[in-house]
Amino acid sequence: MPFEELKPSLDAAYKKINQQVTVKGFRQGKIPARVIDQRFGRGAVLEEAVNDALPKFYTEAVNEGELNVLGQPEVDITELKDGELLAFTAEVDIRPAVEIPDYSGIEVEVDAVEVSDEDIDKSVEQLRERFATTSPVERAAQDGDVLTLNLEAKVDGEVLEDGVAQGVTYTVGSGELLDGIDEAVTGVEAGGSATFTSELKGGSAEGKEAEVTVEVTEIKSRELPALDDDFAQLASEFDTLEELRADSRKRLEQMKKYDQATQAQEKVLDELLKLVEVPMPEKLLEDEIQTRKHNLVNHQLGQMGLDLAKYLEIQGKSEEEFDAETKEQAEKGIKTQFLLDELVNKEKLNVSQEELTEHLMRRAQSSGMSPDQFAQAVVEGGQVPMLVGEVARGKALAVVVEAATVKDSNGEVIDLDDEDETAETVEATEAAETEGDEKPEA
Repeated sequence: MPFEELKPSLDAAYKKINQQVTVKGFRQGKIPARVIDQRFGRGAVLEEAVNDALPKFYTEAVNEGELNVLGQPEVDITELKDGELLAFTAEVDIRPAVEIPDYSGIEVEVDAVEVSDEDIDKSVEQLRERFATTSPVERAAQDGDVLTLNLEAKVDGEVLEDGVAQGVTYTVGSGELLDGIDEAVTGVEAGGSATFTSELKGGSAEGKEAEVTVEVTEIKSRELPALDDDFAQLASEFDTLEELRADSRKRLEQMKKYDQATQAQEKVLDELLKLVEVPMPEKLLEDEIQTRKHNLVNHQLGQMGLDLAKYLEIQGKSEEEFDAETKEQAEKGIKTQFLLDELVNKEKLNVSQEELTEHLMRRAQSSGMSPDQFAQAVVEGGQVPMLVGEVARGKALAVVVEAATVKDSNGEVIDLDDEDETAETVEATEAAETEGDEKPEA
């Protein structure tokens, strides 16, 4: 760069330093440039000017070269001659060229949509459980009873500070508290107690064997409503149990169709990726791996009170297996984005305001934020282009799915032409692949 192009940044540097320093005999902001050079060094001014100018010069070079860059560059100032020139190199990954393959021959098989009587029975039973009632009984505790308990845990004979709990509600047989508690409380009457040994699942002594004393203070039997028309009227808008079961069948079929669509999206995407070679920028891949690890450890696991070591223990994986899986997922995510972005360009797909709004509403719902809060965070974080890209890639994959042959396990060809359902399914797939925090960064 000719040195004169650095002049606006030099002027800005002198002005900035003027506001930050004081020199006896001069008013703040009125210190001459030669005095600043004498007192603080011309080098400090040049450094400030170069740091200010480099982003603009780099952007001009990228635009001039018509480069589609990825991530941040590594900049190296190769020569700086005061009053003469500034020379620098910037190394950055660029988006690789991707050739869209012929995807018209893709064929995948998905599960058939089949709802059995047993499925309906289970659905109705779950609804029945929600309307169960309890009443105190004077007998020993048995499976299904709702108990009120006092608990005390000891490790090496010492009561833990966080090992005492009063008035805990527990349903016998649910398996929600400690291993061994069901056997311990079964047969115990109100006012009685039992002691058992169990491995603690949380707290200060997590993972240690503890001697747990449980006192039963109250026993309530749990009664389910009869499966009849009265129950249908109580639990739904229907008048008869037959109508309730018919509605359950309809909802289960819709859920299975949605699952079928999701399965089709995932399988078609996998087949599409097999048809094309996508060069993998190493720096971008490493950044994506680190981002996925950070999101898992600091967001998902942090909210559950787990660290990576405990998570791997629960999953039964070694750190090497985890790293390999993370790398594989990151590579797939990057390849998917490159390929679908190229499809967006090839098919000239656009995103309407309505499509973007619908996508934003769904993302807000999955993040637990209100649409207004989510939209504000997206705008403040400059992430609107990210959301537009998600919708566009969803539409691109829908084009491929439409061209593919999708059959169910019975050999029947499935028609997946519901674009709204397709878009929702793709978004769910992308969210799973991203494994990031759903909430946008403001």
